[in-house]
Amino acid sequence: MSAVDRAVDGLRRMISSGRLSAGDRLPPESDLCAELGISRSSLREAVRMLAALGVVESRHGSGTFVSQLRPAEMIGSLSLTVELLPLDGVLELFEARRVLEAHAAAQAAARITPDELTALVAIMEALEATDDPDEGSELNHRFHSEIARIAGNPSIESLLAVLSDRSRAYQVYLLPEGPAMKRESDAGHRAIAESLTQRDPAAAAAAAAAHLACSARWLEACRPPVIDRGSSTAV
Repeated sequence: MSAVDRAVDGLRRMISSGRLSAGDRLPPESDLCAELGISRSSLREAVRMLAALGVVESRHGSGTFVSQLRPAEMIGSLSLTVELLPLDGVLELFEARRVLEAHAAAQAAARITPDELTALVAIMEALEATDDPDEGSELNHRFHSEIARIAGNPSIESLLAVLSDRSRAYQVYLLPEGPAMKRESDAGHRAIAESLTQRDPAAAAAAAAAHLACSARWLEACRPPVIDRGSSTAV
């Protein structure tokens, strides 16, 4: 284990054990270095790593403090790694996203207000009306994000945002099958909206799961074609 790893592990243990709580200031560098048996440079690198993950935060002129450790904010830091995943990794995470989207839709069906439903339907209708891929991507994101917000669990909302942001990089509507995919996607959104209108959690969960299954199938179409190297002819 490197010195930086020892520093990260030591600081994590201090927080997880309750020795340092949310909002607490970290002990002086000299004390931490002596306790953990590391140099100042290793400690500072560990602090930078934990800051990137939202675990600690530096305040100019005041020192370094343990963050508020809010689940939704810490989950958001996963985007640092999730956005690096190749398509195979994105497809693997889609299974988790499908479960979470279904749960969020069911919760939203039980919680949605008339004003929220009106706003959601407006987003859906704008999405159905547009042929612009960028606008469609943004409206699709807003539609799903709004459902996650209405569901009422900030942690699930944050995790779904991380999972969905990575898949937005793949513009499936630009594929030759794009128009057909768009029509099927619009129908999926409408099925979700109708189940929310009926305040039917079971139907909302089923509609969301079916819609995400279609999305995963479309992402599969983004795989590059397999080239048979053995049949190629050198020129």
